Amino acid sequence: MTTEIRNDPSEKTEFASLYAQVEQFYAHQLELFDAHDAENWAGTFTEDAVIEVPPLSEPVRGFAGLAANMRRERARQQRDGSGVRRWIGKLDVRPQFDGTLRTRCSALAYTTPPGSTSKVLRVCVMEDVLVRSKSTWRTRHRRVTRDDLA
Repeated sequence: MTTEIRNDPSEKTEFASLYAQVEQFYAHQLELFDAHDAENWAGTFTEDAVIEVPPLSEPVRGFAGLAANMRRERARQQRDGSGVRRWIGKLDVRPQFDGTLRTRCSALAYTTPPGSTSKVLRVCVMEDVLVRSKSTWRTRHRRVTRDDLA
C-alpha cells in the first residue's frame, strides 16, 4: 500500500496568502495597542470577544470592556512615565474546519526608558481564535500566559 503525498502548489500559495493576512492583522492590532488607540484596537475584536490575561483576575469581555481596559493601561503608563511596545514571533496559524483560525505565538513586551537601553518586561505566549469578518480577521478569544507567572 502506498501513501499519496500531496504537494499541491496552489494549497501552498493559498496558505502563504492566509499567513501574510494574519501577520498583517497582528501588526495592525499591536500598533493600535501600543498607540493606546482604545476604540480602534477594540474594533479588531468581535463584539463578544473574551481576553484572558494575567494578572487580571477576570477575563475582559466585549468592545466596552476592551476599550476601558486599554484606557486604564494608558493612564497607568502615563502615571509611571513608561511606554511599552510589543513584538510577536514564532507565529503558528492553524485553519479550522469551521472557518476560524487558531493561532499561537510568542509575544514580548518591552520598554525603553528615556536615555536608557531597552529591556524586556514580559515574555508571553498568546493563543487566539480568529474569525473572518467581511474583509478582515477579528479576535474572538485570546488567552495570554506569562513565563514569569507560569
